[in-house]
Amino acid sequence: MRLRKFFSCCIALLLCLAISAPAFSAPLTKVRTAWMDEFEAFPIWYAKEKGWDKEAGLDLEILYFTSGMAILNALPSGEWQYAAIGAVPAMMGALRYNTYVIANADEEFLINRVLVRPDSPIAKVKGWNKDYPEVLGSPETVKGKTFLTTTVSSAHYALSVWLRVLGLTEKDIVLKNMDQAQALSAYEDGIGDGVCLWAPHAYVGEAKGWKLVANPKLCGRSSPCVIVADRKYADANPEVTARFLSVYMRAMNMLQNEPLESLVPEYRRFFLEWAGRDYPADLALLDLQTHPVFNLDEQLAMFDASKGQSKAQYAQSEMARFFAEIGSINKDELKRVEDGSYATDKFLKLIKKPIPSYK
Repeated sequence: MRLRKFFSCCIALLLCLAISAPAFSAPLTKVRTAWMDEFEAFPIWYAKEKGWDKEAGLDLEILYFTSGMAILNALPSGEWQYAAIGAVPAMMGALRYNTYVIANADEEFLINRVLVRPDSPIAKVKGWNKDYPEVLGSPETVKGKTFLTTTVSSAHYALSVWLRVLGLTEKDIVLKNMDQAQALSAYEDGIGDGVCLWAPHAYVGEAKGWKLVANPKLCGRSSPCVIVADRKYADANPEVTARFLSVYMRAMNMLQNEPLESLVPEYRRFFLEWAGRDYPADLALLDLQTHPVFNLDEQLAMFDASKGQSKAQYAQSEMARFFAEIGSINKDELKRVEDGSYATDKFLKLIKKPIPSYK
């Protein structure tokens, strides 16, 4: 009798534990994400370090790539579900792989920079186009010159808008395609007449004395970095997509509210441990300061298409029109992406409020 009673108590106890088990004991959803060695990977790395992905029921894998196009080319083999890339490859992703743009990672119009050596004739001419008085260079100093950059990227876009300010196109220069690290190294070795880099590579170049010729902001353009999603996966897993975005938005809140100086040690550790690059504290702080980010409410306003084309859709359509004008995509391809409708707020709207505190 006593033994039977003992076993009954054990069974009851096990049932109580099963019923009262917390939600976080459920298996985590594994999600593969793709990033480059630049600012927008820091928020997700920081979130992973803090365990915020697990709090959201996710197990995030953070994969390293050298460019946005390299990220896109890995999508057909199922390498990732979510990624951060520039608006230019995001447009190409929608065109080639039917991807979504689901959030804005940051604004990069300050950090995609056309640089030349200090003794370059290009650096001697300022304000050739009176509408853009801070832009350096002229048609005479630029035509026929060789420029290094990563093609079909935000840096490529910065180079193209600069040429347009000078009344030129890519046909007027020699363009050599390299990843960012290669372009930085090659230009340092004397190859090319100019280079277009994004941060933090651009800061390294400027620290060597290279002169800023132009960036998208000086040329009157925006250059967002965006979060993209594999459309098939996101549509099949909208709740997972919203949870992934909530983790990123939690990091956005941290970046907007914490003194950036206090984040420098972690930012440097991120680059050293994840990207294998050791950046000085002053450049790390500069990089944090020159990447505006947006919280959930700001994102919802940016992606709101209830009264017509949203700001996010307009930014994407601007990229499509620009690259159609310079011949990088044809008219039929332009029709497919011109409205930017692949930039959607439907997953942002699913994020549960309030987002947990970052502290």
